[in-house]
Amino acid sequence: MFRKGGVLPAQRRGTIDTMASYKSDRLAEDVKRELTAILRELKDPRIGQMLSIVRVDLSNDLSHCKVYVSSFEGLAVAQQSVEGLRSAEGFIRRELFHRLKMRKAPAMHFVADDSIAHAAEINQKLRDLEG
Repeated sequence: MFRKGGVLPAQRRGTIDTMASYKSDRLAEDVKRELTAILRELKDPRIGQMLSIVRVDLSNDLSHCKVYVSSFEGLAVAQQSVEGLRSAEGFIRRELFHRLKMRKAPAMHFVADDSIAHAAEINQKLRDLEG
């Protein structure tokens, strides 16, 4: 079973890392889907109505989760929403833990992202060039 240096052949080829990465990516998509549903349940006035989760990055050991949020209303609203999300982190972690039946809920780190506003700006410039 073990070969040179006590390393499994699969580890040398990278398939174990690939499987861990695949599982992490799949779970990140599940977390993103559930976070979107949880956001709709939050009643904090700081959290904007036009908020979108752009991306979720999970650490390989699933202990940390970085959530990128953006708002159609601009970066300032996204930053204000991040403050509301940070205050609701306990509720969000508990809901994720129960909905995804995780062994341990990851620590959440919310980051404001302006990619939606940037994409809308580029889209508007393209429309201006056409017309």
